[in-house]
Amino acid sequence: MDQQTLIILAVMIALIALTVAIIAAIRITMHRRRVRRLEQRRDDQVHYAFIINPSKPTAATTRARIKEYCTRKGLTEVMFIDTQLDKDGRVCAKEALARGADVVIAVGGDGTVRTVASALGGTGHAMGIIPIGTGNLFARNMGIPIDDVEAALTIAVSHGSHRVDVGRLRILDDPDEDHAHAFLIIAGVGFDAVMIDDTDPKLKKNISWLAYFISGAKHLFAPKYHASITIKGPDGETYTQRDTEFRTFMAGNCGQIPVFSLMPDASFNDGLLDFEMIDTNGGLIGWANLFGDVVHQTITGKAAQSPLSTHSHIDQMQGVQAEVMLDKPVPAQVDGDMLPETRHILFSVDREALLVRVPLDDGISATTQIPPVKAPLAKD
Repeated sequence: MDQQTLIILAVMIALIALTVAIIAAIRITMHRRRVRRLEQRRDDQVHYAFIINPSKPTAATTRARIKEYCTRKGLTEVMFIDTQLDKDGRVCAKEALARGADVVIAVGGDGTVRTVASALGGTGHAMGIIPIGTGNLFARNMGIPIDDVEAALTIAVSHGSHRVDVGRLRILDDPDEDHAHAFLIIAGVGFDAVMIDDTDPKLKKNISWLAYFISGAKHLFAPKYHASITIKGPDGETYTQRDTEFRTFMAGNCGQIPVFSLMPDASFNDGLLDFEMIDTNGGLIGWANLFGDVVHQTITGKAAQSPLSTHSHIDQMQGVQAEVMLDKPVPAQVDGDMLPETRHILFSVDREALLVRVPLDDGISATTQIPPVKAPLAKD
């Protein structure tokens, strides 16, 4: 790398480090407030199923803490179901419901949460979350503590819920696909999927979500993607862009990622997806401009580019559906889980299909359009 490139990368890393330090200080203060509030919540004595991803490094210790907590709280109707390579969270959640569970609690990362939610959407059964993954993006967006198992447990087994939209990505050019893939945060094709797919698992364990940046750096100069995209807006009107060029195309249900805001207007319960098409030009300058755009969005809280950007473009639109037809098969991802390469996909959304137990008194980072609900649990 030349000296200019190294300087730009050093400045970007320094800004990220400073922001992380500020966020850490805020989280300590919020934790103290959270402990005081959670002590006032009322336990819900129903049948719980904990769906645990045993591959997570802290899975065993978390399981032990859950058992100790349930014993201490007098929660006796509890079952544990482990995910396996051939038995994902969706299958486990369906098994839990068949065995009489009222509330199903996902213990894992975003992949476990996503697949459990896929089964619970539309059933009326509440989902709790004990985040022990790398990014834990959905838990962050819902205000669920990611570094406090006791607090997350208290939220999961006590009254207080939000109804949440569930995004769906259906692969249309694979006859073996028998269902649409649920997502709660962001799904996409292009650069974001390539970055996720190429992230080193060992590095991710060591430096958490920062590993994605290292993977992304390896693909900054990869060829762009071409597709025809049709979006159905909130009013039912359709808008089509033919043979458009981009780095990545994403559909968001929640727009917050660690430190930054990718989609400031995204709301988890407005019945809409936020579609974002990103492009850059000018080599590394374009990517630096894009980084400036994301920082600008994060600071202002508005879906708008930085006025200083000259070599990046973010095209954002809300809608209920988007169909993407690419010129060749490309990688796709849902909440960080890789899907088969595809040329033809359909994004859609199920409004308020999922009931999630959340800390009602905490500020939730995604925009809230409806008041929280305390809904009775539906039984089969």
